[in-house]
Amino acid sequence: MAQADDHLRRLLADELGECCEDDVEARLDDLHELDAATAESKVAERVRVLSALANDTRYRIVQLLAAAEEDRCVCELSPLVDVSDSAISHALSELTDAGLVARRKEGKWRYYRTTDRAERLLGALAAEDSQEEGR
Repeated sequence: MAQADDHLRRLLADELGECCEDDVEARLDDLHELDAATAESKVAERVRVLSALANDTRYRIVQLLAAAEEDRCVCELSPLVDVSDSAISHALSELTDAGLVARRKEGKWRYYRTTDRAERLLGALAAEDSQEEGR
């Protein structure tokens, strides 16, 4: 902690021309407010959601389900994704656990669709693609 305080003092001295203890305390107060505003309690959940998308197969499945006009079964995804049905089922389970995919059972079949959360994430990524193309 002392090393971090020393670094902070040097930063403030560079920014302000000089640094006193009140400057350090004021900056630490600002930093604590920033920390409180970032909802650390949600970090683990959000990392789990992003991790669920951080795989080619899972991301592709979410894209396909988002583009579909109706819920889809594993057997309908299988011809489109170059992995086994069990790998697709496992991916769908992870996506469901992360809140990106919802499933419903109809007889012996399970059907999947994207959630609003997945739609928003895909929308954000698509918006980023559009911004990059405009540059």
